[in-house]
Amino acid sequence: MVRTADDRTSAKSSAALTSIGLDFVDPVLEASVLGTLQGVEAELRSCVTSADPFVTEAARHLVDAGGKRFRPLLVALGSHFGDPDSPLVVPAAVVMELTHLATLYHDDVMDEAPVRRGAPSANSRWTNSVAILVGDYLFARAADIAADLGTEAVRLQARTFARLVHGQIAETVGPREGDDPVAHYLQVIAEKTGSLIATSARFGGMFGGATPEHIEALAGYGETIGVAFQLSDDLLDIASESGQSGKTPGTDLREGVPTLPVLYALGSDDSDAASLRLREILSAGPVTEDDLHAEALGLLRESPAMKQARETVRSYAEEARQQLAPLPDGFPRRALESLCDFIADRTS
Repeated sequence: MVRTADDRTSAKSSAALTSIGLDFVDPVLEASVLGTLQGVEAELRSCVTSADPFVTEAARHLVDAGGKRFRPLLVALGSHFGDPDSPLVVPAAVVMELTHLATLYHDDVMDEAPVRRGAPSANSRWTNSVAILVGDYLFARAADIAADLGTEAVRLQARTFARLVHGQIAETVGPREGDDPVAHYLQVIAEKTGSLIATSARFGGMFGGATPEHIEALAGYGETIGVAFQLSDDLLDIASESGQSGKTPGTDLREGVPTLPVLYALGSDDSDAASLRLREILSAGPVTEDDLHAEALGLLRESPAMKQARETVRSYAEEARQQLAPLPDGFPRRALESLCDFIADRTS
């Protein structure tokens, strides 16, 4: 049998969704969501095309690199609480993914990242200035498409972007004197990650024509599941032996990124020898020396801080499930619940 490009795209999309723990249960729902995501892929490539070939190449760099398309997925699923065939659903999903991709160009400049999604980052392939400008271009394209969706869409996208920037500033500045580092970290994730995922789920309900009550439930779910997913990635960076998180295990530790398990470990008052040794290593900053890194990673994996972080992830996953309560029971809701189960279990 000869497979068409659409068949290959569908298979690739299905595999990506399976990798993030989504269980459709219903083949009709799965086919509908994959159809929406195929439409999003086509529109993404079309809308970043410029009259300048260089701009097109740079703007398509991350589009072509792929990704889970988590935000368009939530738009697609959210639309099933109304009319998933609404012609506004795909453009709404494109707005969310373009906004997300734009932030990645900027993040790579700030983090001086050499690689993104297995390919050279835009800033390393071209320059920091080009990467920043391409990110700006994608934000502009997202705003242009949002304008066709109406003033409320423009307002929501702008407010979401403002929250993203607030979160990035807070992360860059760090907790102020007297701030709880854990509370600060969770707020950063809510603003940097949860806000866009919340708006994605909201857009799905809005442009599918769901009721106001259902739209609010979807938005609350989106923010909470977004935080849970990011926190579980943090734990996988420590717990995984095989790089499930998409990074070499312990990358955050080596770079001195203070993720939730590290913050819990640094803030603990446990007096056993392992906890004292772990705090001694972590308090010195980035753990770059190989033997010390291996020791810290081993101590973290067995620490009370890791257990506490797992419990935090589970609590967010359970909160997300509870926020689905106003939605009607059925395959779309069960698909969203499957993400809660996956996130709660993936770091156990």
